[in-house]
Amino acid sequence: MKKLGHFLNGSAEINEDFMMEQQHKRRVRYKGTHPRSYKEKYKELNPEKYRADVEKIMQKGKTPAGMHIPICVNEILDFLQIQPGQVGLDATLGYGGHTRRMLECLQGQGHLYATDVDPIESEKTKARLEALGYGEDILTIRRMNFAQLDEVAPGQKFDFVLADLGVSSMQIDNPERGFTFKQDGPLDLRLDPTAGVTAAQRLRELEEDELIGMLVENSDEPYAEQIARAVMQTFRKGGNIETTRQLAGVIEQALAFLPASERKEAVKKSCQRTFQALRIDVNSEFEVLYAFLEKLPTVLKSGGRAAILTFHSGEDRLVKKAFRQGMREGFYSEVARDVIRPSAEECFRNPRAHSTKMRWAIKA
Repeated sequence: MKKLGHFLNGSAEINEDFMMEQQHKRRVRYKGTHPRSYKEKYKELNPEKYRADVEKIMQKGKTPAGMHIPICVNEILDFLQIQPGQVGLDATLGYGGHTRRMLECLQGQGHLYATDVDPIESEKTKARLEALGYGEDILTIRRMNFAQLDEVAPGQKFDFVLADLGVSSMQIDNPERGFTFKQDGPLDLRLDPTAGVTAAQRLRELEEDELIGMLVENSDEPYAEQIARAVMQTFRKGGNIETTRQLAGVIEQALAFLPASERKEAVKKSCQRTFQALRIDVNSEFEVLYAFLEKLPTVLKSGGRAAILTFHSGEDRLVKKAFRQGMREGFYSEVARDVIRPSAEECFRNPRAHSTKMRWAIKA
């Protein structure tokens, strides 16, 4: 306070630490009437402080930057039938939207475990939930892959398990994570940015036929050969693909043969599929899902319920096959015959819900 007083009184002695603190807290300014870049969206990135502004954004059917709107919440809770005193697992913590609603159902009795590999977002979510009163007495968060669900609480059988396989909106929105081609950023795509190789490194490792196979298997990309050829040509000519926009540019070049009237939409969809395919590969998502589905019946109590949200056909096929096989082998007493989808109203409020499919199973 003494240093602050000296500064306000016009003293020539300016405290360096104080100035650095002031600069750190100062809001980023932007041109025009609305923020465009991720870092400029100070209101959306502080939802607790600017509730009214965030609500307006959500009413327009948009997801505020840095936030994630949980999908199929009512459908999930209707199926899981969570009761006070039960023990459950949220295998994909994310922003904590599903977690919070499940904790509300427990009414302070029982326990909820949660896992997430993302060290950045899981810490934010933990702090957010603690501020709401959900401490370690009711919630245990472990930084681990959900394929390790049998190691979350050894010896503990769960009454209910939820896995939301989608990438969280706050990961997609942050260009520094490299999940979107709409803004420039490092071509990373790792859910855990502290481990493994980036998508840029992975592209360098692949042969042309391997890249074609990845694009077809992971995202059903119809122009896999053209895109793979363009990527390899870029490298052979000494070029780099280190950023999201560089990869998008290569895809645009690969599809230059298409009629102009079709090209823009085709490039957009191929970018989406290519980024999806790379993300699945970099994070070994299919292998992780295989392991999760294999272990799932071993951690459920008799009569325990499991719900899984998927966001593309490859995931849904794996879940459907595993659940049906588990029922044939006697692990499950009942599984979903048809997928459950979010309502039209929910899809309007949250466009990212459009591709969601929910399947469920009950332990025998």
